[in-house]
Amino acid sequence: MPGLLVLMGSGETSPTMVEIHRAAARTLRAGARAVLLDTPYAFQENRADISARACRYFARSVGLDVEVAAGITGADWVFSGPGSPTYALDRWAGSGVAGDLRARVRARAGVTVLASAAACTAGLATVPVYEIYKVGADPHWREGIDLLEPLGLQAVLIPHFDNAEGGTHDTRYCYLGERRLSRMERELPPDTAVLGLDEHTALVIDLESESVRVAGRGGLTVRRPGSLTVLPAGTHTDLAEIRRLAEGGTGTAAPPQAPPEPAPAEVTLEETIHSCEELFKAAAAKPDMVAAAQTVLDLEAELVKWAADTEEDSGGVEQARELMRLLIARLGEQAATAGLRSQSLTSLVEPLLALRGELRDEGRYEAADALRAAMLAGGVVVDDTPDGPRWTTAP
Repeated sequence: MPGLLVLMGSGETSPTMVEIHRAAARTLRAGARAVLLDTPYAFQENRADISARACRYFARSVGLDVEVAAGITGADWVFSGPGSPTYALDRWAGSGVAGDLRARVRARAGVTVLASAAACTAGLATVPVYEIYKVGADPHWREGIDLLEPLGLQAVLIPHFDNAEGGTHDTRYCYLGERRLSRMERELPPDTAVLGLDEHTALVIDLESESVRVAGRGGLTVRRPGSLTVLPAGTHTDLAEIRRLAEGGTGTAAPPQAPPEPAPAEVTLEETIHSCEELFKAAAAKPDMVAAAQTVLDLEAELVKWAADTEEDSGGVEQARELMRLLIARLGEQAATAGLRSQSLTSLVEPLLALRGELRDEGRYEAADALRAAMLAGGVVVDDTPDGPRWTTAP
């Protein structure tokens, strides 16, 4: 089996990380056994739904048939992601999974992918993020499973390193912020480094060759008192260089062994939401009803792509749905205004009906119904008949 350790800062089941997953999956033998460890979120009432969405993501986007299991014996590929780091630690220590994960890394065997909460456990100490950020516990560390020790690294790993959700307050460093992280760093064993993984970013380690690459949208930060180095996405180096930086070496990383990767084509859901809103405003200002309607449809298509993401569902997807409903309402208002100015609605309505037909052919009935409702709000009644849709103006 190939030996690969992939650590992700976030976005593990989002469109932004698909190519990283695919590259790891291509190293597997035919018929490889793929296992999803649901432990970090096993306490949640929607545990089954999160697992189902993750399995759909890996099947459709990565081409991996994944089983949900409590153990990893005999697995070629192992994945674990969001939830509570400390909940996972407690269960993995009691079940032997922690030892099995360490054994995989020591043996340089199998593909192991840990993201978000699971990645947070990979160092010699773990940030108990729920307890500190949500409950208000004093900043402290929990013992980690230390997958980095067999690689010669004395370090902790902090995902969500560039998080900016706080807006008016500092939520970098997995919601700790600078003040708390600085305090916690002083409590670490001497000569321990902090490895910070930005969101939608992965650290990919080939355990056999010890080559290392940083992939995704952000970077890997190697931080020690008096020393900080950021390795951006596209960096190709090796474990020896990471060890040097973690031990307090200064200067920049070794020159890349290959040209930097191009910026990923995928954007985050937050960026998509903002872009769709701006495109809609521009189309409505012209006014261009067809372009405005297409923007709504594009947003709906993005929602389908992001529906499997186990992290965005808590906020980003719902925000996108709210925007889509708002834009549909505005679409109806624009249609009504355009109808009052036009002697003939044919040139306006027919392209919208064509778009609706495409949606129905693709099975996207919710979006098709939303478009029909928007046209009705604008004074256009659409009736579906055996001979196709027909439209009239509302009395």
